[in-house]
Amino acid sequence: MKEIMLKKFIEVFGEKNNKEYFFTPGRVNLIGEHIDYNGGFVFPCALDFGTYAICSRREDNTFRMYSMNFEKDGIIEFTTDSLIKTNVWADYCKGIVDVLIKKGYKISKGADILLFGNIPNGAGLSSSASLEVLMGTIVNEINSLNIDMVEIVKVGQIAENQFIGVSCGIMDQFAVGMGKKDNAILLDCNTLKYEYVPFKLDGISIVIMNTNKRRGLADSKYNERRASCESALKDLQDNGVKINALCDMTLEKFEEVKHFIKSEEALVRVRHAVSENQRVLESVKSLQENDIEKFGKLMNASHVSLRDDYEVTGKELDSIVNAAWEAPGTVGARMTGAGFGGCAVALVKNESINDFIKFVEEKYTKETGLVPAFYVANVGDGSKKLGDI
Repeated sequence: MKEIMLKKFIEVFGEKNNKEYFFTPGRVNLIGEHIDYNGGFVFPCALDFGTYAICSRREDNTFRMYSMNFEKDGIIEFTTDSLIKTNVWADYCKGIVDVLIKKGYKISKGADILLFGNIPNGAGLSSSASLEVLMGTIVNEINSLNIDMVEIVKVGQIAENQFIGVSCGIMDQFAVGMGKKDNAILLDCNTLKYEYVPFKLDGISIVIMNTNKRRGLADSKYNERRASCESALKDLQDNGVKINALCDMTLEKFEEVKHFIKSEEALVRVRHAVSENQRVLESVKSLQENDIEKFGKLMNASHVSLRDDYEVTGKELDSIVNAAWEAPGTVGARMTGAGFGGCAVALVKNESINDFIKFVEEKYTKETGLVPAFYVANVGDGSKKLGDI
């Protein structure tokens, strides 16, 4: 890939001395869905594919950017004095520079930057967070800002919230920034306390299954689910249950106090949140005990809970996960991300991957009329400079 990018860089920007090579991965959340805003844990990992950049430092404050994924846009140029949102991919990069300047960092050097990403757009694998954290890593390096990666991660989230205008949490940026090869991250999104958990998949790979169904309902339904959880939390607190968030409860505590929740719909939403948080913690324990079969069963149970209690799956995700459960070599499978389309994730034995993909594709297409896409991935490192060219 580096050679192809280097050839394109010279074609676009001309020959430059002192070129540098950077990479930021995509991510997948293995388990722990729709509980980050309920005080629960998430359990993502960085993938071994993502967004690459070749950059050459400039002596002025101009950034010239070119993406091999959006070649029709040509070179997009901006300076640190003029950071205007234009609704193209480069806004994610402008947003990073904007937030860093507002935080008081001195950005005197720009760069000529060529980008290439092999994360499918719109698949829910964090292509936007990957681009944000990559830009943060580059700007940090070329301006000698000495910012640690957790700060770059926070800058990425602020840029997406305030410059782009998307109210994302911090999991995506954290996973792509702080990822570690052969490890998943147990992350408390509220405190940013985290722990690396070994996730060595001997003879097993992560297979991401893209339903190719756009997540049209996700925003409105997401807001409805959050509102249900917030009303349930208020019901519980008004009746003397001393919790700050729903996931402060164990399942036993939930059973003890659930009669205080006025709405039947809210009650099942809370049951998902509490049980999913417990599944995350059990998943960590199963990995520490090297019990990947149990981890797979917990993935399956997570999907059932998201389907029945939280109701965020839909026909396409259920069809592709049901097919994965029946397919050869499957250890476990579940939807991942917001739901209502997008991706599911499966753990599959390496010797069965081809048969798995063939089986799932045929069954899913027959049931939905859609053709899925598959990405075989491993657990990779987070954002970093790969070296000089």
